[in-house]
Amino acid sequence: MNRCCTSSCWILIAALWLLGCSPSAETPPPEKAAQAARSPVSPAAVEQARREVAARQAVGAVPPPPPPASPVPAAAGSGAPLVADAKMATNLAASQPVGQQADALQTLRAASEPTDREQYAHQDDNPVKRAAEQPVSTFSIDVDTGSYANVRRFLNQGRLPPHDAVRVEELINYFDYDYPLPDSRQPPFRVSTELAPTPWNPQTLLLAIGIKGYELPKTQLPPANLVFLIDVSGSMESSDKLELLKPALKLLTRQLRAEDKVAIVVYAGAAGMVLEPTPGSQKAKIEAALDRLSAGGSTNGGAGIQLAYRLARDGFVKGGVNRVILATDGDFNVGAVDFEGLKNLVETQRKSGVALTTLGFGAGNYNDRLMEQLADAGNGNYAYIDTLQEANKVLVEQMSATLLTIAKDVKIQVEFNPAVVAEYRLIGYENRVLQREDFNNDVVDAGDIGAGHTVTALYEIALKGSGALSDSLRYGQPKAEDTPHGDEIAFLRLRYKQPDSDSSRLLEWPIRRDQAAKDWQATSERFRFAAAVAGFGQLLRGGRYTGRFGYDEVMALARSARGADPYGYRGEFLTLVGLARSLDPGQEGESGQAIR
Repeated sequence: MNRCCTSSCWILIAALWLLGCSPSAETPPPEKAAQAARSPVSPAAVEQARREVAARQAVGAVPPPPPPASPVPAAAGSGAPLVADAKMATNLAASQPVGQQADALQTLRAASEPTDREQYAHQDDNPVKRAAEQPVSTFSIDVDTGSYANVRRFLNQGRLPPHDAVRVEELINYFDYDYPLPDSRQPPFRVSTELAPTPWNPQTLLLAIGIKGYELPKTQLPPANLVFLIDVSGSMESSDKLELLKPALKLLTRQLRAEDKVAIVVYAGAAGMVLEPTPGSQKAKIEAALDRLSAGGSTNGGAGIQLAYRLARDGFVKGGVNRVILATDGDFNVGAVDFEGLKNLVETQRKSGVALTTLGFGAGNYNDRLMEQLADAGNGNYAYIDTLQEANKVLVEQMSATLLTIAKDVKIQVEFNPAVVAEYRLIGYENRVLQREDFNNDVVDAGDIGAGHTVTALYEIALKGSGALSDSLRYGQPKAEDTPHGDEIAFLRLRYKQPDSDSSRLLEWPIRRDQAAKDWQATSERFRFAAAVAGFGQLLRGGRYTGRFGYDEVMALARSARGADPYGYRGEFLTLVGLARSLDPGQEGESGQAIR
């Protein structure tokens, strides 16, 4: 180390020593300081000094110094510059009252450590239920897919996702299963059912209920009244947040027509309109407004939501698409930050006929809980955008499904025949379960279906005499009443409302025993792939009900049902299964359940 560098390092260390001194501490005599400047400096001391300074700068305790006239080598393994300027060291020492410096340094060290503040709602897996005791299962449909993209983000980062980040129904519904289309628009969707042995438990049956909404080309969409509600707070300043958000919304902008209108509202410490309602034909103007956005400040999301809904109501198009598209990391920290308060705000606003789509971005502070439940409360859908490819899927390929609601408040109720069925469990939809009486109550909110949307629900069913999922009761079990429908496993009911109606319509179908396939070779590709995704999701949540069925079995089942895969989504799924297997030490040597 040359003399100049050595002197500079010792000046730095001396300044940092001063920062930790008490008010009674004395400055070392000049001769000692000079002697120290001529002495060798250990790399460890230099690194410790650099860390102290970097910690202070990271949290804004002192302003970062101007760049040095010439580069100064950094300590090994560090990307931060080494401070080697006497004036800078003096400024550092003077930045706080001397009496508070020791405590401040300790606080800054702690604050410099990375923190993970991501939030997920906890949901226990749906339990096994006895048909003789609780024959009726009721839940709201869910078209959200955000959990799948978020899980993909974790796996691509080399981490298994937290259990609560995995909502199995959102993994399943990420994929299109090519269900038959409805013959007409009344009803606006078609329901398909399929029954076969469960791949992780051959003693049970897997019931798949598939719903396919009618499709509508983008050119035939009714006029759209859209408000982009964009978070520009300081937390959005990263490449996976605002810098991904802007090109993502440009993809949607390029699909708009002259009859469509877009307004842009932003919020940080306060909310404001940065683009008045503008025809979709003025794409350059809309994109320029997006390009001008920059991040900074706190997050007053409640004020932004109120302003966005007001603009959407002012521009309301009767019979058209009226929607607020909220793009944020969900980290609300100013204003109406109470979770239930925000949900209530959105629930109130939806009565105006304006729906809410939430697009989640980023990591570290991501609030999945808020984003998913705000979309549910706002009669909308939730997607997580981790790549521009995902933005293209949600906002371009599935534009009609994302924007146009064709049926609202869709509820499913399955009544199992206790003379035939011993037990059952619903796979996923934990936060969408409804009370039995909610099915006929049109006041109770439920999920919506967009044009071309696909929704899949799975039940695992144990027939009488097939080997139940739980032990029998010590004192016997209630006897099922004699029934004239001995050929039926269950009875499926579905309720929905037209987008402009407050009264629901009822559809009904029996599910018969003779529908059950004897083996997987006799089932459809869509059934096998949905079962593979369901198995994968359950494994990521801990595999409570999957036995020895592991990632290898998921891979084999999914490969047998990959099909044409025009967009490569099923191939990507296989890659994610392989990543999860490599990351999950609990699966080593655990696979081996045969798929029959």
